Amino acid sequence: MSETSATPKVTGKMFLFERPELLNKEQHGAYGLSRPQKPYAFCANIRGVPLTVSEIPAAMKYYPVVFSGVEKITPIAVLGIYEDVNLFVNDAGEWEDNVYVPGYLRRYPFAFASETGGDRLAVVVDAAYEGFTQNAEIPLFDNGEPSEAMRNAIEFCKQYEQDRRTTDQAMQIIEQMKLAVGQSAQYTPQQGGEPVTFAQYFGVDEKLLAELPDEKFLELRRTGVLPIVYAQLMSMANWRLLLMRRARRYDLQGEAVVRPLNAN
Repeated sequence: MSETSATPKVTGKMFLFERPELLNKEQHGAYGLSRPQKPYAFCANIRGVPLTVSEIPAAMKYYPVVFSGVEKITPIAVLGIYEDVNLFVNDAGEWEDNVYVPGYLRRYPFAFASETGGDRLAVVVDAAYEGFTQNAEIPLFDNGEPSEAMRNAIEFCKQYEQDRRTTDQAMQIIEQMKLAVGQSAQYTPQQGGEPVTFAQYFGVDEKLLAELPDEKFLELRRTGVLPIVYAQLMSMANWRLLLMRRARRYDLQGEAVVRPLNAN
């Protein structure tokens, strides 16, 4: 944490963070966290969220896990289709019960980021978060020192940062082996007809995986990347479940389940 009196600055953009500030006791000493009336409203209008590789075995049970990015691939849990609507957050702003919540969302409104003018990582808070208020239920500082809740949040951010770096390494291996290719999710109408493409993404190509030389396949296993590859492939079954979830949300039937709402 920074302890400068000037308003701290954060470099770059941070997904979901509207007003990121470097956390410091001078500026935020009287602040804390209170549970908003709609706790997940901050992510109710997103269609995907980054994952770390350690999360993929849990996430693949509920979400299509795809790879996104141009310069480098990043694992993403797909949360919605077409509309900017997270289909796992209900109208009350609650996450669906018994469904894994990605770590990126669980650590919010905190994160690690680089301070302006250097590479040092510091704790960042989204000052625009509804639950970040003065005289809150859970204080961030106690007599000028980080409270137990703040220490736990910092520890979670540290672990997430370590997992993020491990994720970058795993994605580099997948990229180097050229396993991730552009793919499409399609829906075939029950009454017949041409398949309808409703999503495009990067994912592992099963044919390329099967054609890997033995030494490359063993490298995937040795580095721990092989289970990630298989989990990503298995998660593709969740596209159908996501379509069904969208159909229930908007009371859609037939081909309407894979059409934008304004096209129905």
